[in-house]
Amino acid sequence: MLTTATSTRDEIRRVNAAFEANFERGDAAAIAGLYTREGVLLPTGMEPIQGSAGIQAFWQGALDAGLKQVKLKTRDVEELADTAIELGQYTLFAPDGQQADQGKYLVVWKEQQGQWKLHQDIWNSSVPAAQ
Repeated sequence: MLTTATSTRDEIRRVNAAFEANFERGDAAAIAGLYTREGVLLPTGMEPIQGSAGIQAFWQGALDAGLKQVKLKTRDVEELADTAIELGQYTLFAPDGQQADQGKYLVVWKEQQGQWKLHQDIWNSSVPAAQ
C-alpha cells in the first residue's frame, strides 16, 4: 500500500497519463481497464453507468463522436487509507486540435491489489451553455 500523499499523487498521475494515452489511441477497452470492476461514471445528462462494459461503451461513444485527446490536471488529492479523492481539471480536443470542452472533475480512487483505479468519476463542463 502506498503510504504518502506524494506517492499516491504520483500513482494517480501515472494512471491519468495512461488514460490520456489510451484516449489518444482510441482504445476504449484500455480506458475501461483503468476503472474498478464496480466503477461508476456520472456523466452530465445521463443516468449513472456502472461496470466495465458500460464504461467501455461510454468512452467508445465519446471517441466515435470525434473526441481525439484529453488532458487531465490534478489540483488536489486527499488520501484516506485505500481510498483517494482527486479534484482536477480536464480539457478535451477535437481532431483538428481545437478545444472541444473544458471543465472540472472529481474522482474517487480505490487501491486494489496494489494498484490505484478510478472508482467513481464525475465531471462537468466549465463552458457556459449556449443560450
